[in-house]
Amino acid sequence: VATLHAAAPHQRARGRQGPGILVRPGDVRLPVRQGREGNLILFCLDASGSMGARQRVGAVKAAVLSLLLDAYQRRDKVGLVTFRATDAEVALPPTASVEVAAARLATLPTGGRTPLAEGLLRAREVLRVERIRDPRRRPLLVLVTDGRATTGPDAVGRARQAARLLAAAGTSTVVVDCEQGRVRMRLAADLATTLGGQYLPLEGVAADALTDAVRAHTAVRTERGAA
Repeated sequence: VATLHAAAPHQRARGRQGPGILVRPGDVRLPVRQGREGNLILFCLDASGSMGARQRVGAVKAAVLSLLLDAYQRRDKVGLVTFRATDAEVALPPTASVEVAAARLATLPTGGRTPLAEGLLRAREVLRVERIRDPRRRPLLVLVTDGRATTGPDAVGRARQAARLLAAAGTSTVVVDCEQGRVRMRLAADLATTLGGQYLPLEGVAADALTDAVRAHTAVRTERGAA
């Protein structure tokens, strides 16, 4: 209809006298998407045993619920993968429901060693499945870790390989460094480099800081999509 409206006023100038409308390429109007596709925000959380494990879990849970409060307007989905002991699990499959998230996240176990590679691979699988379900949704992986890997043979090497697989898939990533103590090994920074992602050091992982970081990141991506 918009194409016809654009062409109609010019019919006499174009020499059109019979029925029908002469349409030229400059008249063609097409619908253009304005970057309104939603985001898929997948947290990947180190829930292994440490002094800050419960604080990290509490902060991430609060951030997930906070992000879901405006998920309807932003058309976002949020999910959570946790890794601890010897494996990783999908604690919250990607959802846009605050009620579902609150029920699933009521209790999350902590403790044990750190299977970083398993966490990254499980996150990669969740993102792969969601990409098939909705290829227009923009994925963002938020990895909350100090970068340590202590579970299984060649734990560090396997974690780096998993990170390279995520980077090869073009996964947009924010690495939130939750390392504590005076002596910092900066393993999370190295991991962010391997992932090709943004490195975000935080002095104590807090829900507000996590939420603000994610919102700032997705806002930039939405503006680029609209442009």
